[in-house]
Amino acid sequence: MKPKLIRLYIKPYCGWCQEAQDWLDERGIRYELLDVISSGKARQEMRELSGQTLAPVIDVDGEILADFDTDQLETFWLRITSEMSG
Repeated sequence: MKPKLIRLYIKPYCGWCQEAQDWLDERGIRYELLDVISSGKARQEMRELSGQTLAPVIDVDGEILADFDTDQLETFWLRITSEMSG
């Protein structure tokens, strides 16, 4: 099974944010990109989900990973997808 809803909250010019986008793109994972600098609504959502203002934050079907690097993203992704497959 694949996740249904993936949302990535980013700040422009954030190296970790760009690396997270590249990681997802390289794997063909579709996601909604939310810029928390240009959108106050996205910034508020990110803060409510993660309890912080640091980016990136990813929401995968309600599972949240905040302020991460790609190694943490990979571990998180493997855990999420293995739980979905049984």
